[in-house]
Amino acid sequence: MNLYELLADLDHYLQVNLFEDYCPNGLQVEGKKEIKKVGLAVSASLKVIEKAKQDDVLIVHHGIFWNRDSYVISGTKKEKIKLLLDNGVSLLAYHLPLDAHVEVGNNWRAARDLGWEDLEPFAKIGVKGRFKPTKIENFKKKLEDYYGQKSHSVFGGKEVIESAALISGGAHKELIKAKDVDAFITGSFDEPQYHQAHEEKINFLACGHAATEKIGIKALGDYLKTKFGLSVHFYDEQNPF
Repeated sequence: MNLYELLADLDHYLQVNLFEDYCPNGLQVEGKKEIKKVGLAVSASLKVIEKAKQDDVLIVHHGIFWNRDSYVISGTKKEKIKLLLDNGVSLLAYHLPLDAHVEVGNNWRAARDLGWEDLEPFAKIGVKGRFKPTKIENFKKKLEDYYGQKSHSVFGGKEVIESAALISGGAHKELIKAKDVDAFITGSFDEPQYHQAHEEKINFLACGHAATEKIGIKALGDYLKTKFGLSVHFYDEQNPF
């Protein structure tokens, strides 16, 4: 299919016009116009771009342009752009739209996969829901199995839980908003969350920034494969952070 047909479909499907973001969503680098092979990754790292030279388009959650970046194209950013242009690979990036989407987003997709019910929006891009009462240790194990890595956890709340909120990525500062649920899940953590979780009596689980943001980009690949019959490949860097 044509690059701009793909771009129009994704911009509409992910509702990019609804978000004020820290980066440009959609097209970041224009390559070849005909699209047959799609590469997918959490981040447009140099390693990923090297691997994606065989693809027609690379779609990521974290692109290469951010609001506070320098306008100067040098160093690693220059290398990335040169690799993309030399190989005719277009780069598309979807940040907050891919966190928040109710079908393929990092949060809602994970909540459904984990069996949560009565889903509701939480803190703009997140989700909260309910499930059968379970011990917090078992809940932690289920999350670790789902995301594929160990979590950093603080058990400050109930031993048996039946509700949780989830915001993928670097949302540890949102812990304080989770007082009406039994557990709060995100990707990242910092020193204050240890104390906050105990003081506010909330169970806190940090399952990895990259791990919690693989869900949406992989689901988006399934969408493209099913709808357009495109060849898709997810490049997994196994980033533990």
